[in-house]
Amino acid sequence: MVREITCISCPLGCPLRVELDEAGAVLSVTGNTCKRGEDYGRKEVTAPTRTVTSTIKVEGAGVPVTSVRTERDIPKEKIFTCMEEIRQAVVKAPVAIGDVVIENVAGTGVNVRATKAAQ
Repeated sequence: MVREITCISCPLGCPLRVELDEAGAVLSVTGNTCKRGEDYGRKEVTAPTRTVTSTIKVEGAGVPVTSVRTERDIPKEKIFTCMEEIRQAVVKAPVAIGDVVIENVAGTGVNVRATKAAQ
């Protein structure tokens, strides 16, 4: 089996061709111009992950929301659950950059942190 994907590790957007065996194990990755592309291709077809960025409601601040993101990538299949938790959450001002606003989002072991202050 062959999967054709576009690498998102850097701005080049290399077209990758990932060859898999019958069990789904990666046999080869071609089309990449750097090592990051090969790593991305292998990971994307076996265990895709993404960083989630969004906004969260803030009470008692001069702004209604502030920006947040996951500390690191989470499994792609957990994105909708993560977003639902973010949508339902409300934090109280003041919020500083780097504050953990949701711990262990969607049971991933990854925290959601503020990326903008809200006073």
